[in-house]
Amino acid sequence: MINKKRLLHWLFIVILILFMISFSIFLTVNSVWLFRFILHYRHIPEALGLSTRKIIKNYHQLLAFLQVPWISLNMPDFPTSFSGLHHFEDVKKLILLNNFVLLVTVSPSVYYIKRLFKLSRLWLLDLPFRIAAVVPIVVAAIMSVNFNAFFIKFHEVFFRNQDWLFDPQKDPIILVLPESFFYLCFALAFIIFELELLIILIAIRRQIKKASAD
Repeated sequence: MINKKRLLHWLFIVILILFMISFSIFLTVNSVWLFRFILHYRHIPEALGLSTRKIIKNYHQLLAFLQVPWISLNMPDFPTSFSGLHHFEDVKKLILLNNFVLLVTVSPSVYYIKRLFKLSRLWLLDLPFRIAAVVPIVVAAIMSVNFNAFFIKFHEVFFRNQDWLFDPQKDPIILVLPESFFYLCFALAFIIFELELLIILIAIRRQIKKASAD
């Protein structure tokens, strides 16, 4: 016989982890400061003969397209080919899906964390969250060995075409989105996710310590 309480508990754990993953992706996608860093670090504005301000403006327009369903892609300084637009539309679907997951998981996640905290049962999250913390570390290690191979495999898994192979002549936007930028995006998402888990694990340790003291 299925233990309904145990099943419900694991369902909430899945929801919590989905919330943390989607939140880390959301923050990473909107980390314009990371894009600014890559522009400066790689001297991209100088190489293209465009001002940082103009490039950032086009990047904001790209982000708006990717995250707002009714906005069309309009980057005046970076023309986009048909295949390039198709790829961005595919990316948009994934990002909108991520944002949808974030919206539907935030309330039950907050509810369950508050409930466990109130009942002094945060320790129930200890083992699953420790296991969850290992996964990004393993993936990051694999990514660090050969990011190019990892990046290609990522696209093969999430995209069913070759539209992501941009031609700089037809889609110059790729010139401001070097591979190193995507490497940092993955790294940032992993770090944010690990920090989220760490915050909960620290809260667990404190609650256990307080219970022991009482």
